[in-house]
Amino acid sequence: MEKLIQELKQFNEERDWGKFHTPENLAKSISIEAGELLECFQWDSENYNKQDVCEELADVFTYCIQMSMSLGVNPEEIILNKLEKTKRKYPVEKSKGVSTKYNKL
Repeated sequence: MEKLIQELKQFNEERDWGKFHTPENLAKSISIEAGELLECFQWDSENYNKQDVCEELADVFTYCIQMSMSLGVNPEEIILNKLEKTKRKYPVEKSKGVSTKYNKL
């Protein structure tokens, strides 16, 4: 993860793009790219182009990591912290094999 963050940081610094990477702009970009990812499945969810999906997924990941950089947070840390909260909301004994929302388990 650290190598990836350094590569993104260097990429942005070389282009002087940091000034555009406000949390608001990055949140918008994440949403836009997530929409493009969803578009890959728009008309046929079984016969999608995996390369296109990977490229859009990479865009989503890239903007998410850049947002963590903008906020000064460690992406691995915040994901693991959220996972712990989610584990408590969805205990295995109640949620295994079902997609029920936590408040209805």
